[in-house]
Amino acid sequence: MSRIDESRDFIPVRIAVLTVSDTRTPEDDRSGNTLVERLEGAGHILTARDIVRDDRKQIADKLQSWCADPKIDVVLSTGGTGLTGRDVTVEAHRDVYEKEIEAFGTVFTHISLAKIGTSAVQSRATGGVANGTYLFALPGSPSACRDAWDEILKLQLDYRHRPCNFVEIFPRLTEHQRRK
Repeated sequence: MSRIDESRDFIPVRIAVLTVSDTRTPEDDRSGNTLVERLEGAGHILTARDIVRDDRKQIADKLQSWCADPKIDVVLSTGGTGLTGRDVTVEAHRDVYEKEIEAFGTVFTHISLAKIGTSAVQSRATGGVANGTYLFALPGSPSACRDAWDEILKLQLDYRHRPCNFVEIFPRLTEHQRRK
């Protein structure tokens, strides 16, 4: 069973938050605010924040830019993970991923199923890695952002989490680039 090992030091992670929306502004970005409150409350560092329109290229360009920034370890995006024609965040993330973390979407769906029943099938939350940066696409509702953070990301982004976590393998995410 998972647990926090208090004998290990907490390591703050540098996180960027991207809201994908044609209508949200900094003043009414409730999902982005939820993620910022959660990550800062856990002791992590907000390093960047932005809002982009529901445009696949614009989303992918922002993700690639942030993956190239050595001051960013993780990108959390919110919005655009549904099934409508404008929902292209998942496709943009997959354009950028080197590796997809398939189990992230599965675990998120499992958590959502317990809270919203079969409506969970409409979410396409996803996670992946690119250029040594973790990327997670979350739905655009504050409650879904809370669920993803509280039930998955808070633990996996905590170096003290046992038996394993995302933080402890940061140095190995780019090991293939060092072998050349």
